[in-house]
Amino acid sequence: MGSKGILKNSGSSRVPPHGPSKPPTAPTSAPQVVFGRRTESGRFISYSRDDLDSEISSVDFQDYHVHIPMTPDNQPMEEDGTKADEQYVSSSLFTGGFNSVTRAHVMDKQGPDSDMGRSGPKGSICMVEGCNSKIMRNGRGEDILPCECDFKICVDCFTDAVKGGGGVCPGCKELYKHTEWEEVLSNSSNELTRALSLPHGPGGKMERRLSLVKQGTMNNQSGEFDHNRWLFETKGTYGYGNAIWPDDNVDDDGRNGVPGHPKELMSKPWRPLTRKLQIPAAVISPYRLLVLIRLVALAFFLMWRIKHQNDDAIWLWGMSIVCELWFALSWVLDQLPKLCPINRATDLSVLKEKFETPTPSNPTGKSDLPGIDIFVSTADPEKEPVLVTANTILSILAVDYPVDKLACYVSDDGGALLTFEAMAEAASFANFWVPFCRKHDIEPRNPDSYFNLKRDPFKNKVKADFVKDRRRIKREYDEFKVRVNGLPDSIRRRSDAYHAREEIQAMNLQREKIKAGGDEQFEPVKIPKATWMADSTHWPGTWIHSSQDHARGDHAGIIQVMLKPPSDMPMYGNIEKSPLDFSEVDTRLPMLVYMSREKRPGYDHNKKAGAMNALVRASAIMSNGPFILNLDCDHYVYNSKAFREGMCFMMDRGGDRLCYVQFPQRFEGIDPSDRYANHNTVFFDINMRALDGLQGPVYVGTGCLFRRIALYGFDPPRSKDHSPGFCGCCLPRGRKASASNANPEETMALRMGDFDGDSMNLATFPKKFGNSSFLIDSIPVAEFQGRPLADHPSVKNGRPPGALTIPREILDASIVAEAISVVSCWYEEKTEWGTRVGWIYGSVTEDVVTGYRMHNRGWKSVYCVTQRDAFRGTAPINLTDRLHQVLRWATGSVEIFFSRNNALFASSKMKVLQRIAYLNVGIYPFTSIFLIVYCFLPALSLFSGQFIVQTLNVTFLTYLLIITVTLCLLAMLEIKWSGIALEEWWRNEQFWLIGGTSAHLAAVMQGLLKVVAGIEISFTLTSKQVGDDIDDEFAELYEVKWTSLMIPPLTIIMVNLVAIAVGFSRTIYSTIPQWSKLLGGVFFSFWVLAHLYPFAKGLMGRRGRTPTIVYVWAGLVSITISLLWIAINPPSSAANQQLGGSFSFP
Repeated sequence: MGSKGILKNSGSSRVPPHGPSKPPTAPTSAPQVVFGRRTESGRFISYSRDDLDSEISSVDFQDYHVHIPMTPDNQPMEEDGTKADEQYVSSSLFTGGFNSVTRAHVMDKQGPDSDMGRSGPKGSICMVEGCNSKIMRNGRGEDILPCECDFKICVDCFTDAVKGGGGVCPGCKELYKHTEWEEVLSNSSNELTRALSLPHGPGGKMERRLSLVKQGTMNNQSGEFDHNRWLFETKGTYGYGNAIWPDDNVDDDGRNGVPGHPKELMSKPWRPLTRKLQIPAAVISPYRLLVLIRLVALAFFLMWRIKHQNDDAIWLWGMSIVCELWFALSWVLDQLPKLCPINRATDLSVLKEKFETPTPSNPTGKSDLPGIDIFVSTADPEKEPVLVTANTILSILAVDYPVDKLACYVSDDGGALLTFEAMAEAASFANFWVPFCRKHDIEPRNPDSYFNLKRDPFKNKVKADFVKDRRRIKREYDEFKVRVNGLPDSIRRRSDAYHAREEIQAMNLQREKIKAGGDEQFEPVKIPKATWMADSTHWPGTWIHSSQDHARGDHAGIIQVMLKPPSDMPMYGNIEKSPLDFSEVDTRLPMLVYMSREKRPGYDHNKKAGAMNALVRASAIMSNGPFILNLDCDHYVYNSKAFREGMCFMMDRGGDRLCYVQFPQRFEGIDPSDRYANHNTVFFDINMRALDGLQGPVYVGTGCLFRRIALYGFDPPRSKDHSPGFCGCCLPRGRKASASNANPEETMALRMGDFDGDSMNLATFPKKFGNSSFLIDSIPVAEFQGRPLADHPSVKNGRPPGALTIPREILDASIVAEAISVVSCWYEEKTEWGTRVGWIYGSVTEDVVTGYRMHNRGWKSVYCVTQRDAFRGTAPINLTDRLHQVLRWATGSVEIFFSRNNALFASSKMKVLQRIAYLNVGIYPFTSIFLIVYCFLPALSLFSGQFIVQTLNVTFLTYLLIITVTLCLLAMLEIKWSGIALEEWWRNEQFWLIGGTSAHLAAVMQGLLKVVAGIEISFTLTSKQVGDDIDDEFAELYEVKWTSLMIPPLTIIMVNLVAIAVGFSRTIYSTIPQWSKLLGGVFFSFWVLAHLYPFAKGLMGRRGRTPTIVYVWAGLVSITISLLWIAINPPSSAANQQLGGSFSFP
């Protein structure tokens, strides 16, 4: 039997090997991870029960354990134990949850050197050909390298090189500086001491600098001096190279509380990473002037309308006045935030120069960029095809960003084995696809999109083997697609076979019992039909045939490291073991993790927001990237440099006050005419650019790069020094006189609005973030690593250059087991997750609410429009699916309006125009009530022979002309500074009316039902299935799916058509024709019908195949309204006498 270790409770922290001293950030009652003695092979021998009782006696959830099985190999690890630990973690499936055992199930047996087709630096192995001896390490655990070229060599080979090779390094062929091994050891020790020890100076000043930190708390979990933590908790300032301390003749606080800086740093020219591009004055000035003119014209027009009533049809006049007043208010709320649009540009060359170029502080030129954790969420493999998700994952793994700084997490909220095995197939195919993309600079790096490009794939390709490589990769991808498409049938057949075997075994066992017992009666065997994995074990997630503990809302938490964390040094392909020549290509792959959070009956899992929060916690423990990028499963990386462009904003001066960088959403597979405004360019290219000039764009759910500590609910740095102001560009931004300049920013970086002190008390964190000390300890680390580079005195709250060039920590079993605990269903109880921390719960549009909370705390956001689209996704082109999508968005807005997230209750930290923009987000669905009434007014006017005004006089027509012309001119200027097409603007106007008369009205009703009656709203996922018609790419566009949302706009169309016919007949056969009233009613009726034209065309289907139900409903509703009108206002006999011929009013 293999020995087992035991992990007690989720809120645990590892005990350093040098002693059980507890870090100062850990809560006093936090339980600990306790492993027993470690054997030579890397296994753990558990403590006795008596030893454990004292540890868990005061801990909640005492029945929580981790059983760690035997490692895959039986060879001693010694110095290579950490590598085998990584192999063990990446080869094991971790499961667990509430009141259940957390297990690490070994998926397959692989040795530690199983990376086939790769070669490169081999850890601690001598690089001299023919020698596999281990090289020595210093006290910090780093390799001792006698030459500056970092050629790894053991003691024996070094001695041979000195004595027999003339003292020449076998790597760079240069002479060694030190020819005695003792001198090499001494030099390594001196460098270690200089790197880790604090500078010596006058004792008083040194003691003051370290007054915040105790000497015993500066070690990390491995017992070494934690330099980053020392920086975070002291007053040291940094510039070139190692720590630069204030001059002895300068006070610690310096002038105005700023420490002294070296002369070379003060004189260094500073280059920004981003630029703000203002809209030309020739465009924006007339735009603002027209807004003012139209605002004044609307005010005078409404005053004139109120004073001049239509006594002949006072009811018609009253309805029109109410609607026009609301439309004016809605237009003002929509237009005011558009006064300050801006554009932005990034400079990737400066980013490379600052973070990836050799400098005195970074001699090797290793990347100093911060890490990014990418979240991909999926929930249903039937509506969200796994092949689409797999292509998204492949595009992420191939991005142009330091490999060791990336970690991709796939959240499968359905817990389906199909998704799990598809991700495993994607991880396998990535070994070919990712190096191919790097070698030939492929764009886009989604294989499906790349191989379906309609342009010449050989353009600008200069390498001679490109054609051969592309042909081989295309064949590999075709085989990959066949394997993924065959997974559902493969899983089903496999499960049926194993189930049949279980039944046979159970029946044989029953027969044996009957023979042994004698008279027992034979009963049919009932065995739950399980879903089986490829290694002949039960899938711990959701089964195809649901069973207890294996249903969609009832299954254990699952974490599988599909691709282990890469090494910090490049690894190049081995041409002898790989079918393609990747000998000059870095073949490392980013870490890939599959996760399915635990779900149990009786718990509110909070849909997508809950899944995202589980990802935040798990990633904080496993990789803790200071930045988080979330993508929908159908949104892939179209621009491989998009991550770098987003990082330009985060790492620029003042970037520490940015909570997120939002990228625009771009879509593929849309019909050329964009019938239902699926591209939504007016919102993404006009509204979002305008908000970028204020406090920042809203969060739209995908394609967003977050700062992790902003998601944790902290306030931005220097929040007390900034006043919100009116907007970001029209008026100068004010600053409050700072009374806290004397306080170091390092102690003020983690601050929440409900805490008035200079720094947060870490002892309160368990109440906010839960009882995982791993998670709590990761918070200040993420804050420090997310700071901009302190390469100039003007950069406040920065970090030293070269601080992020060190390798990441080893991912061991205890870390993954802790990640399992934080994705359990009970972890969020009595914490602030979902209320203040992470994605906010309580709305179907959790994205808007989450972004609003950040802006409400004073954070800013940025809109990053790249020259090449950053991400691309799919959108529903079917009318019914599109209406349901808009319904979900509008319902979320109604929920926001009736909640505490209403912008009317925003804090003083939010700019005025930003508040107006968020207020419009909650109000716009209510426009549907007045819009539907206004769409029926032309028909009512034609039916009654009256109009909204007494007569069409010159004053009314002048006002109408001014309002219409200014609206058109504003549209033309918006098109000018946003770059969209006129047709896109017109499609948006059409669908505004279609959605306003259908989905928005239903959203208001559902929102009111939830508020008044407490009826919850449930939505289905937007289907991302592609059309089945191979001959027609847009076959889904013509498919008509009946929904009740179609009734209002269909009724409006039929009623207005009937009203036009009635109006013409009345006027033609009338003794005294009232042409002015007819023209007014017909003009507005045509205005309504022109906006509803795409809706009517959608109902026609392909070649006029309209469902009969459409005509039935339209006829019934039209007849009902006509009869209702006759009953309310029957025609008089005098009116009938005016009609000539045989015409009579019906």
